[in-house]
This record gives sequence, structure tokens and C-alpha cells, in this order.
Amino acid sequence: MQILKLIAQRIALGILLLFAVSVLIFAGTEILPGDVAASILGQSATPQALENLRRELGLNEPAIVRYFTWLGGLLTGDLGTALSNRMDIATSIWPRLKNTLFLAFWAAVVSVPLALILGMLAVRYRNGWIDKTISGFALASTSLPEFFIGYVLIFFFAVKLNWFPSFSTVHEAMSFGDRMKAIALPATALTLVVLAHMMRMTRAAILNVMQSAYIETAELKGLSQFDIIRRHAFPNAIAPIVNVVMLNLAFLVVGVVVIEVIFVYPGMGQYLVDHVTKRDVPVVQAVGLIFAAVYITLNMIADIAAIVSNPRLRHPR
Repeated sequence: MQILKLIAQRIALGILLLFAVSVLIFAGTEILPGDVAASILGQSATPQALENLRRELGLNEPAIVRYFTWLGGLLTGDLGTALSNRMDIATSIWPRLKNTLFLAFWAAVVSVPLALILGMLAVRYRNGWIDKTISGFALASTSLPEFFIGYVLIFFFAVKLNWFPSFSTVHEAMSFGDRMKAIALPATALTLVVLAHMMRMTRAAILNVMQSAYIETAELKGLSQFDIIRRHAFPNAIAPIVNVVMLNLAFLVVGVVVIEVIFVYPGMGQYLVDHVTKRDVPVVQAVGLIFAAVYITLNMIADIAAIVSNPRLRHPR
């Protein structure tokens, strides 16, 4: 019962936090300088045309009325209409969201197992040359900004070696193999960005567990060091590892903006940047809220996993 209560509280907190984020996103776009109607019609627009467009877009309504109208539409699946091209936002976002999730999925498929394996290897050979090499690579990777990693990959693998395209253009008619080749460089860049953090946290969590008394008992039984790490230390360090994995999975979806712009990848990040330059407020609001929902949901899953994996909660005395 205690676990169910904690899970319900965490879900309620996530919903409340998403509501608060929606308020911040709406308020943030409201205080942007400039006139939306003037940016759409241009400087040559007449005052009457500007007034008509403001009335059509509902800009003459109070901000609180427009917020609840927008929120009501979101709850029914209506993300609104883009100001720049008058297209339905939900229809335009869906293929972009699929592309972003496709890129994030394959980056996660590579980075998560690799981070766990490298973290366990670093613990197994701690303070040795393998541990120092892995830790040095992780430190170098976390020190480099993602745009720098992206441009380095483009320079070597697209320009010099011509193995992969520098522009990651994908479309529905592409085969799976062509699509995988197109996302190879951006997926590699994302993998390098999140791999180091997950590996370092995995190493730290397992090392913390290795100080426990039952680890010494397992050593006295004659188990090999790697078996002790795999069968005893890793399962008991799973809660902090799950948390850091979920945080990085959230980054793979939410933090792809820079990578998508560098590789001209038709995902949510590129879509957001394109419409920020056009000052298309409804699109910015919708994309921002989707990113926030993904981030909050994955963090909520991480917290729930930590609650469920806590033996003190599963087996209360």
C-alpha cells in the first residue's frame, strides 16, 4: 500500500508540474517582444488588416481567456493552427515527432547497453589502465559541446571519408537501411553526448555498493570479481542507474535541437527552430509542451522505478 501511495503521489506531482510548465510556456511566449500580426502580414500591412488578423487569431482576448482556450484544445488533442502556413499543428508535428523518436531510439539502443558494460568494466578493473582509459574518454566526451562533436563527425566521416551523408534527410519512402545510414552521424553524436554521463554514474553507483558487507561475503565464497559485480552489485545499484538512464533518455528526445539543426534532420528540434524564426507562437507553444511532457514523463518513470526497486518499500517490516 505504501508503494501504491508513493506512486500515486508521484503521478499527481507530474501532472501538476506539467500544468505549471504549460503556464510558463504560455507566459513566456506572451512576453515576447513584437506584434504577431505585424510579423505575419509584414511592415506594409494597414492598421485595418492588422486589426482584422488580431481578431481572427483571438489576440484581442485577455491572456487568461486565451490560455484556457489553448489548454482546452490541448486536452482534446487540438494543438491549434500554425500562423505561418495555416496548417494544423498536430498533423505537421506527427511525422516530425516520429523522426525524433526514431533517432532517439537508436541512439538509446547503442548508448544504454554500452554505458552499462563500460561502467561495469571500469569497476572490474578500477584504478587500472582500462578504468583510466574509459574514465578519460568519458571526461573528454562530457567536456565537448554537442555541436562540436557533430561538426567533427561531419568533417571526418562525411567530408574526408565520404562514408555517410552530412545532411540527414529522411522521408517515408526511404528503406530501413537508407534511413539508418542517414541517421548514423546524428545518432553517433547523441550517443557520445549521453554515453559518458551514464557510464560514470553506473561506475559510481556500483562502486558505492561494492563497499557493502554482503559483497565481502560473496568474495569469501570465491566468486569471481565480475560475477560479484554482475550478480550482486549491479542489481542493488539499479535504482540510481535507472534514474540517470531515464534522465539521459529524456535528453535524447528533448535535447536533440542542436543535433537536428546541425545535421538538418527533419525532427521536432528542426521544426521548432524553423518556427521560432517565423515567430509562430502556437507551434512554439505546442512543441515546447510536448518536450516538457516527454521530459516529465520519463523522470516520473525513473522515480517510480526507484520506488519499486527499493527493498525497504517492497518488504516493509
